[in-house]
Amino acid sequence: MDDHGDDFGRWGTEASPDAVQRSDEEWAVIAGYIRHAANKVGPTLPLCLPGERQECGRTAQQHVLAWSAHLKAVAHHLIEQSAPSEARAAHVAGPLYERRLTELRSLNAPQHV
Repeated sequence: MDDHGDDFGRWGTEASPDAVQRSDEEWAVIAGYIRHAANKVGPTLPLCLPGERQECGRTAQQHVLAWSAHLKAVAHHLIEQSAPSEARAAHVAGPLYERRLTELRSLNAPQHV
């Protein structure tokens, strides 16, 4: 996978105080987890994180984003291939996915006491 989302524009020009802040090492661990999961169900992702033999020059955070998009696409393709009908695939990829996403977002929502 050579597509790291570079067509969006130069990396590092956007700053958001709401974005999760992690160290390079933490981003690298997460990227490794995502790559491991993606490699289990779809095309193999390269060893191109900083410090790896095929290092591509992008940050671990960029890999988290790009490889998460890859994993999401692989998951969607699996839904399309595995569903017994187009209607079932649409339900799983639509309403069920949205419910799961809402649940995940609520787990990470700030707690107001």
